[in-house]
Amino acid sequence: MIALIQRVSHANVVVENETVGEIGQGLLVLLAVEPEDTEQKTARLAERVAGYRIFEDEHGKMNLNVGQIDGDILVISQFTLAADTTRGMRPSFSKAAEPAFSDNMYRLFCTSLREKGFTVQTGIFGADMKVSLLNDGPVTFQLTI
Repeated sequence: MIALIQRVSHANVVVENETVGEIGQGLLVLLAVEPEDTEQKTARLAERVAGYRIFEDEHGKMNLNVGQIDGDILVISQFTLAADTTRGMRPSFSKAAEPAFSDNMYRLFCTSLREKGFTVQTGIFGADMKVSLLNDGPVTFQLTI
């Protein structure tokens, strides 16, 4: 499982000209599910995302997590993060999980974050989404489990 997390001032996702998810300050999480992922890996990644300290404290150091700044989380399914780009000029998506399994793990990931008390907005799994964000920093990290 791969999560690309971005510290944002705000972000939103639009599907068919309708905003389906929107947050202020917090995290934009692009999430890819791989075939070997499990419920335990999903819960662990949610724990890491929730606790990852990438927000600045009063001294300008990255010491605060999204909960400590009372931030929200926008999670977008992003199977292309699981692409194999090691050969050729076209990505292979053989490392990405099947859609039904991915959708289940994506929902479980979001539920895990909600159970930790976060406001979690989402896109629509499998839809053509338009994601807008103001990356704060820019600060972007890739977390894998």
